[in-house]
Amino acid sequence: MKVTFLGTGTSQGVPVIGCNCEVCTSENPKEKRLRSSSLISINNKNILIDAGPDFRQQMLRENVKKLDAILLTHEHKDHIGGLDDVRAFNYIQKKPMDIYAEKRVCDTLQTRDFAYIEERRDYPGIPKIKFNIIKNKTFLIEDTKIIPVRGIHMKLPVFGYRINNFAYITDMNYISSQEKEKLKKLDLLVINALRRKKHVSHFNLEEALEIIKELKPKQAYLTHISHKISFEDNDIKSLPENINLAYDGLNIEI
Repeated sequence: MKVTFLGTGTSQGVPVIGCNCEVCTSENPKEKRLRSSSLISINNKNILIDAGPDFRQQMLRENVKKLDAILLTHEHKDHIGGLDDVRAFNYIQKKPMDIYAEKRVCDTLQTRDFAYIEERRDYPGIPKIKFNIIKNKTFLIEDTKIIPVRGIHMKLPVFGYRINNFAYITDMNYISSQEKEKLKKLDLLVINALRRKKHVSHFNLEEALEIIKELKPKQAYLTHISHKISFEDNDIKSLPENINLAYDGLNIEI
């Protein structure tokens, strides 16, 4: 399995519009963060987790020629805003794009963000999407087993996902003990760490590190990072060897 970090930033990305802080003005390419998303290559399939507003740019940067399915964590714009651009894959692959999400998310996309897909089915320029409703139960994408992991994003229930010994958690500030059982014995855990100060809907750095300590994955990467955290910070430089900030374009093989 190969994991490619397409984006590692928050809903605003980094740099933030109009901000002149040290991170936003840094020349370090690792401090440039598109909206959070990851591409999982496994069993000759490419499975995307979230398709935010930077989806097109991310696909072009990584030269992705084939996309088999998209897993959505939730319906916030920074995680679904690029779905219109699946049209390119519709054209290449000659079929609708499989989207996997819980019913609330699918309903929201069909009635709010992408209502025009249903309204203009006869128009050739709209994306072709097949919505697959999932629950908090293991499901298959052909021969690949996907385990949803339920968490809370302030008050909104969201999904993370486990695929083999890899798990991806974003936009959460709470995971129950029962759901944490799904995150044991991981080779790689990716988890959101927005900033140092406590946040109403995301794990902060301290909370993310506490969960990593509890779950004991072999390796952990922090994602969904704001401009309040930098690779140059002393506490980031002193993280244990198996814990790192993720950055856009990072590839990890498991």
